[in-house]
Amino acid sequence: MLCSFYRASSKILHPLLKPNSNNFHCNYHNSPLQTSPFDIEDSLLALLKKCSHKNHIYQTHGFMLHRALDQDNFLLSQFLHTCSSLGFVNYACSVFTSNPNPNIYLYNTMISVFSKQQYLLKDAILLYKQARAIGLYHDTYSIPFVLNAVTCLSTGSQIHCEAIITGLNNDIHVASAVVRMYSAFGCVSDARKVFDEICDRDVGLWNAIITGYVKARDMDTAKYLFDNMREKNVVSWTTIIAGYARGNQFSQAIGVFREMTSAEVGVKPDEVTMLAVLSACAHLGELELGEQMHSYIIKHRLRRTVPLNNSLIDMYAKSGNVKKAVELFESMETRSIVSWSTMISALAVNGYGKEALNMFSRMEMVGIRPNSITLIAVLSACSHAGLVEEGRLYFKIMEEKYGIIPDIRHYGCMVDLLGRAGYLDEAANVIKTMPFEANAAIWGSLLAAARKQRHVELGEKALQHLAEVEPHNSGNYSLVSNTYAALGRWSEARVARKIMRDTGIKKLPGGSFIKVKNRVYYFYSGDRSHFQCERIYRILSQLNKVSKMVLHEDCGYEELLDADNLYEDHL
Repeated sequence: MLCSFYRASSKILHPLLKPNSNNFHCNYHNSPLQTSPFDIEDSLLALLKKCSHKNHIYQTHGFMLHRALDQDNFLLSQFLHTCSSLGFVNYACSVFTSNPNPNIYLYNTMISVFSKQQYLLKDAILLYKQARAIGLYHDTYSIPFVLNAVTCLSTGSQIHCEAIITGLNNDIHVASAVVRMYSAFGCVSDARKVFDEICDRDVGLWNAIITGYVKARDMDTAKYLFDNMREKNVVSWTTIIAGYARGNQFSQAIGVFREMTSAEVGVKPDEVTMLAVLSACAHLGELELGEQMHSYIIKHRLRRTVPLNNSLIDMYAKSGNVKKAVELFESMETRSIVSWSTMISALAVNGYGKEALNMFSRMEMVGIRPNSITLIAVLSACSHAGLVEEGRLYFKIMEEKYGIIPDIRHYGCMVDLLGRAGYLDEAANVIKTMPFEANAAIWGSLLAAARKQRHVELGEKALQHLAEVEPHNSGNYSLVSNTYAALGRWSEARVARKIMRDTGIKKLPGGSFIKVKNRVYYFYSGDRSHFQCERIYRILSQLNKVSKMVLHEDCGYEELLDADNLYEDHL
């Protein structure tokens, strides 16, 4: 490593650096300087870019000291940034404190360095205050840097007040930082006031306020502001796409993405955009679009980061292409715990329970320690594959072997596992003994299992609890009513339906969707909102007749095939 550094640096500073038998050192005294001060500054900046090792930092610092370049606060600032980027923050701090005359530029550098280290956030704020105490005036860089280190709203508001007093609040970069600070603490109304006070707004400020509304899950206002932007960049588009995806509005997310990449707009997505879009594709089962995203990533040579690969695996798995998900996983050079957990879950939900457990064993063999999400995937695999004994074992050793205390999600997996396998009494006992109040998902799982096993008493008990935690869910009453009906207990079935009517609970209509020419159409039971609903119902009626005419081969299929042109006039 040092030799490669020497080859690069010797071209820049030769003959200032020369090797000896063991290493190389700065030949300060014997090498005459034949370059101008400007050449030395440029050479130093180029050399700093080549630094990759602590010895490089020491040698470069020695060169600076010998030439008194450490007295130039700009050059010293660049040196401190290099130290920080390589992880030598303590060395940067010692160099800074040894400087007898630091100016605000140097203070800003150290505030920025400290604000990027979680354990030094308080020190960043102390430096900010120290600069003012020794008579230095904060500038338009000081405020944004220190706001990155703010951990409480009162401190952020105080810094905002100081910006107003000094007149720095009108600077676009300061305003953007203040908007981000208020948004981070959920004070989007205060962020909006700061935004509205700035007349000449740049794209960064617009992005900051839109991100604030996205974090507050107010997508209507975020989209309104987005639509009123004069200039948008990839961050603007990605923020809206990610907001829709995070709010489970996946169709809207994909719609915005299609608009973003259209010929009229032509904004090129980056790795972060792809993460948001792939999430939407995964939840909608949009395999075709997901494959297009994968091809785009390859064609445009986007960085195949670990999170991006994880999203691709998740997308292929949720779209049913487990083979492709496995291929991607095996091709990854670096895998995180998320990668392993995603792959285990992918195998589990697609019915490959034993393969999921084998993947978990393989993960342990390479020294990756599971987290709580991994164990949820493992228990889910046991549930889907009916591996009751294995599920009991993993649940038992969670805490003693992996140091993971089971939470309500793990208990929910166990209830689902036992219920699916027919161990209803054991599932009920898990709910009774767990150190949490069972949520709707757990009671719903027990109710579904009770209906499958025709265990009416347990189903009634589950419904009673569901009525408390989820009183307006019509599906719970329908399950009990159907259970009674399956047993021929029609009076009880009618009572369950009557309770629904008397309490004003409306049964949610069943729904489905179909994708035609890159557009998704949603349909609900009894829905007549589609402009071709008459034709749709006519074809459904014909399909219903065909399904009853099992003995007849020729049932007018030619007429039904005309349904392929159902949307042609509209699309």
